[in-house]
Amino acid sequence: MRNVTFAVTQFAAEREQARNLDTAEQMVRQAAAEGAQVILLQELFADPYFCKTQNPAHFDLALPREGHPMLARFAALAKELGVVLPISFFERADQAYFNSLVMIDADGTELGLYRKSHIPQGPGYEEKFFFSNGDTGFRVWDTAFGRLGVGICWDQWFPEAARAMALMGAEALLYPTAIGSEPDDPGYDSQPHWENTMRGHAAANITPVMASNRTGAEIEDQRTVTFYGTSFIADHTSQLIGQASREAKGITTATIDLDEVAARRRSWGVFRDRRVDLYGRLSTL
Repeated sequence: MRNVTFAVTQFAAEREQARNLDTAEQMVRQAAAEGAQVILLQELFADPYFCKTQNPAHFDLALPREGHPMLARFAALAKELGVVLPISFFERADQAYFNSLVMIDADGTELGLYRKSHIPQGPGYEEKFFFSNGDTGFRVWDTAFGRLGVGICWDQWFPEAARAMALMGAEALLYPTAIGSEPDDPGYDSQPHWENTMRGHAAANITPVMASNRTGAEIEDQRTVTFYGTSFIADHTSQLIGQASREAKGITTATIDLDEVAARRRSWGVFRDRRVDLYGRLSTL
C-alpha cells in the first residue's frame, strides 16, 4: 500500500501579483494542513491570464528561471511543509519566451523544467503571440510521493502527451489549466468536453488524472473570458473522486493507493498489447 493524497486548487486571479502569490501560498498551506502531499496550482497563477489579447506589455511579466523569486518562495514552502509543488510560470530564456513549469520536490529541490508543448491560438487564448513551442519534450519526475507527469493546459487535449508520460512511468498525470468561455461563441460551454477528454486519458492509461483550473471573469480590451473552475481528480478508471464548483475558490483532495493502481494497470495489459508497428501515422501531420 502506498497512499498519496493529492490536492487541486482553484481561485480567481487579481490584478496585483503579490495578492495572487499570497493566495496561492495560503491555499498550499491549507491543503497541506488537510493532509495533501502533492498540491497542484493552476496555470500561470501569479497573474490574470494575460493571453486574452495580444498586448506586448505583458512580456514584462516573464522572468528567467535562474533566480526567479517566485520559484524560490515556493521551493522554501515545499520544504517547510514537506509537499510536492508543480509551479507554473512565464519564463524568459534569452530572446525566447515559454509557458513553463518547475517540479519542486518535498525537500524544496527543483527536479527539473517542463515547457508547454502544445500552444493554442484563438480569440481569448492568444498564446502563440507570447510563447514558443516547448523544447523539453514530455517530462516525468521521481518525487517523494511518486513518479509524476505534468502537462500544461492545451497539452491536456492530446492523448499522445498523456500516453507518452504514461510510457515513461508516470503514476499520476497533473494538468495546471486556464480554460473558460469562448469570447466569439459565448453560448458554447466546453467544460464537459474538457473534463471528458482528460478522464479518457485516465481510463486509457489506467492512471489517475487531475486538473487545476482558475475561476472568475477576466476582462481586457473589451474581451471577456469567464473561467469555469471545476478542478477535479479522476481515478485510474476515469471516475471522479473529487471536483470543485464552477465559481468558488477551493481545494479538492483525494487519496489514491498508487501501488493498487499499478497492480491494476499491469493486469490490464494495455501497454503490453500496443502495436507500435502500426502507429507510424502518429508521427506525421
